[in-house]
Amino acid sequence: MSENNIVNPNAEQEQAAAATQPEASTATTNAPEVIESAHDDFDWSIDKRNVAHYSKEDQEKYGKVYEDTFVQIEDGELVSGTIVGLTKTDAVVNIGFKSDGLISLNEFRDLQDLKIGDEVEVMVLEKEDRQGNLHLSRKSARTFRAWERIVEVHKTGEIVTGTVTSKTKGGLIVDVFGMETFLPGSQIDVKPVTDYDQFVGKTMEFKVVKVNETIKNAVVSHKALIESDIEAQRAQIISQLEKGQVLEGTVKNITDFGAFMDLGGLDGLLYITDISWGRISHPSEVLKLDQKIQVVVLDFDDDKRRISLGLKQLTPHPWDVLPENITEGATVKGKVVNIEDYGAFLEIQPGVEGLVHVSEITWANTPINAKEFFTLNDEYEAKVVTLDKDSRKMSLSIKQLTEDPWNTIEDKFPENSKHNGLVKNITPYGVFVELEPGIGGMIHISDLSWLKRFNHPSEYVKVGDNIETVILSIDKENRKLQLGHKQLEEDPWNALEDTFAVGTRHEATVTRKDDKGALVQLPYGLEGFVPNRHLAKEDGTSVGQDDTAEFVVIEFDRNEKRIVLSHARIWEQAAVETKEAAKKEARAESESTKKAVKAIQSKVEKTTLGDLGALADIKAKLKSEENEAKDQA
Repeated sequence: MSENNIVNPNAEQEQAAAATQPEASTATTNAPEVIESAHDDFDWSIDKRNVAHYSKEDQEKYGKVYEDTFVQIEDGELVSGTIVGLTKTDAVVNIGFKSDGLISLNEFRDLQDLKIGDEVEVMVLEKEDRQGNLHLSRKSARTFRAWERIVEVHKTGEIVTGTVTSKTKGGLIVDVFGMETFLPGSQIDVKPVTDYDQFVGKTMEFKVVKVNETIKNAVVSHKALIESDIEAQRAQIISQLEKGQVLEGTVKNITDFGAFMDLGGLDGLLYITDISWGRISHPSEVLKLDQKIQVVVLDFDDDKRRISLGLKQLTPHPWDVLPENITEGATVKGKVVNIEDYGAFLEIQPGVEGLVHVSEITWANTPINAKEFFTLNDEYEAKVVTLDKDSRKMSLSIKQLTEDPWNTIEDKFPENSKHNGLVKNITPYGVFVELEPGIGGMIHISDLSWLKRFNHPSEYVKVGDNIETVILSIDKENRKLQLGHKQLEEDPWNALEDTFAVGTRHEATVTRKDDKGALVQLPYGLEGFVPNRHLAKEDGTSVGQDDTAEFVVIEFDRNEKRIVLSHARIWEQAAVETKEAAKKEARAESESTKKAVKAIQSKVEKTTLGDLGALADIKAKLKSEENEAKDQA
């Protein structure tokens, strides 16, 4: 129907009225009377569809009346509607507009008994699309109202109830007022949560902690409510705390330095030193997670809200209830709980310890390293030497459980007696040897070998080796034995004096070189020293490391156990001998010539002129030979 052709609902009434009223006369009174026909009363302004034409003013008037019969709405507006029809998939909603809207039944899943006549709030998404349909949404209306509510409770801090609908990356999705919000994993509980699936489908209380107006996003927290409750409980507990008060707590966490206790909303720290009177290396030796125990309040700070707790303080100090049989002179048994350089501490019973000083380990006077002798948790018997209950100190002795062997040292270890011992310690100047527990002595580095010189005793013997010794001397007062090893054999230097006399030649190998010279290995296990200048070879080079060459002895000192040799002397001496041989040969030839001349002179009585010439030649030859002999010399 066009806007200019509006149906006139009163067309029939107007036609009837026109038929009953007298028609205006258009003629004079003298005009002849007109006879009316059946169609003379028809309104020819009405077309075949019974449509009349109205003026523009009438059209505006009637259009306004028509528009006023409907509700005025805008896109995005929230309105109230009535369910006027239900299909298998949609609900027909009347909002008082010129047409009804359709809303999918999926948006009414929260309403179990939806029926015709129910009032619902919807949002106008589009008043009229290209097909003239009205678009409505109940979900958008609920989301809008939910967001308004969420923003409001975020400002007021009000607690809301929501249902966890699903799990997502890093947390959970919670339906609050019909709108999805995010619950981070860290805000689920005060304790770390790893299994998020256990919360899906649960209805819980939350607090809105963050909103984003731009993207209409909200973050909720369940942990904040728990912390609020804990804070209230904490304040109440602290207000009632007193030093010495005994509380029940649950072991919440265990660390290297102690354990954190849950006192019912308030945490306290139980230090490792306050767990047991005895020594423990870790709190887990005594405590377990979630274990409930009684603890005593040692101290607390209202401002910092720190509470120091104690467990051992609930029992008497072990020194105050020390058994009567633990007295000076008594034998006790204890476990090694601490080792220091000066000794070891034995725990006689939890909280009661005694010190075994290094001087009370053995009767031997050799130095002992407590950290090498003792091992943690090993058990030893010891004698109580001193006991002071007031200062809670006890000194112990292991060696006093046996008789002092130094009282009869001369009987078992007389001088010059031979014994087999165990190397216990090595120092730069000697070797400490234990002959039996409590008895030992030292072999000086110079008493290890007659023939070899050592830079360190470890070149000859190692800790743990067995070694034969001879008792050289006894110092009973200072508890010292002087031991020897080389004295087990006779001094070979007495017999080697002739073998390595000065001038004798020996083949030797260079074993070590330094700035001063070289050490060489000689027969019979001897070592000799060659100064640097005596290492020179005839070709100008030197005898090198590990080279084997011939050497001549240039010094032998039996008392100092020293042999000095030379390689250069060998080829230098050979050169001198060659020159001496040449001189001797020249002198012999000269003597032979002189004898020949004298023989000739004795046979000739008179000298002729020719004889004088021959004599002159002989004299010249002798003179030349003498000069050559002088040059060679």
